[in-house]
Amino acid sequence: MANKSFHRRFKKVGVLTVFTVYFLILVGGIVRSTGSGMGCPDWPKCFGNWVPPTDVSQLPDDYLEVYKQKRIEKNQKLAGYLDNMGFTELSNTIFSHPTQYLETEFNVTKTWIEYLNRLVGVLTGILIFLTLVYAVPFLKEDKPVFFLALISFILVGVQGWLGSIVVSTNLLPVTITIHMALALVIVAILQYAVARAEKQSFRSTIKYDAKLNLVMWTLAILTFGQILLGTQVREEIDLVAFMMGGMQRETWIDKLGMSFYLHRSFSIVLVALHVYAAILLYKLNNERLHNLTHLMLFFIGAEVVIGILMAYFAIPPVLQPLHLTLASLLFGVHFQLLIIYYYASKKATNPQVVVYN
Repeated sequence: MANKSFHRRFKKVGVLTVFTVYFLILVGGIVRSTGSGMGCPDWPKCFGNWVPPTDVSQLPDDYLEVYKQKRIEKNQKLAGYLDNMGFTELSNTIFSHPTQYLETEFNVTKTWIEYLNRLVGVLTGILIFLTLVYAVPFLKEDKPVFFLALISFILVGVQGWLGSIVVSTNLLPVTITIHMALALVIVAILQYAVARAEKQSFRSTIKYDAKLNLVMWTLAILTFGQILLGTQVREEIDLVAFMMGGMQRETWIDKLGMSFYLHRSFSIVLVALHVYAAILLYKLNNERLHNLTHLMLFFIGAEVVIGILMAYFAIPPVLQPLHLTLASLLFGVHFQLLIIYYYASKKATNPQVVVYN
């Protein structure tokens, strides 16, 4: 019999990496909800050190001006590169946005929350690298698995660079949305790589239904868009919170723009689509798909409940990262449903035969 150890290793590290990315999204949500995004005003170090300070006395007297100036200089270089590439409008937005001129006072709690967020990010990068290493044997068996792992590794490097831009621009809204979108793309690629590596175990006799496939793709795309719209709503909340000095939380919802009302109304459409998709999925004779459908309905139900609680109870900080994480997990479930449905259906008519020596 063939040695399948590299399959097992890849699956274990791949699944661990996927869950670590979701955990990183949760930690990132905690950073946002606690206002710790600028807890470290520089990147990749924190206040110039690999281990951040624990007291303001460890910093120079002019640290506020020093780190603000460093951000401005970095943004000038970035704006110059973008301008040379023809992105003049984006260049002007980054360079002229007033947030980069704000000074961020040291707060030991926020600093260490952001620092722990970065540690989880480093751990995620290491795990994605290990995923790539363990994918090397697939070059002889199923090359796309290796290249999916390679793409995710490259994208996590881009994500790290984008994280530095988020910091240097003092949480410029557009960069936060792109940062979130890229995180979802990375986790989707990793999920596909892991599922493709074990696609033989998904084989069944389900009849392929183009309508169901379209419904599931529609759900995945609309959920992706809803998450990004929610990120924009969160950016509006941050702006309102800043303008209100963090006070009178009960009035914040009333001060939000059209993005919030669109986000809230669109959730009704998504719930209806989820129920319809669930009815179609439950008709299939496949336990994996049934279990994922249970999970999908739980996540969408929890999202609706949390959304209502946030809207009517002054946006409790503890619910904000949970809302984002559950939405990300819901997107992950959609993508997993798509993958397993394809490999379990007769659509995959020419499965790759794996021969072990």
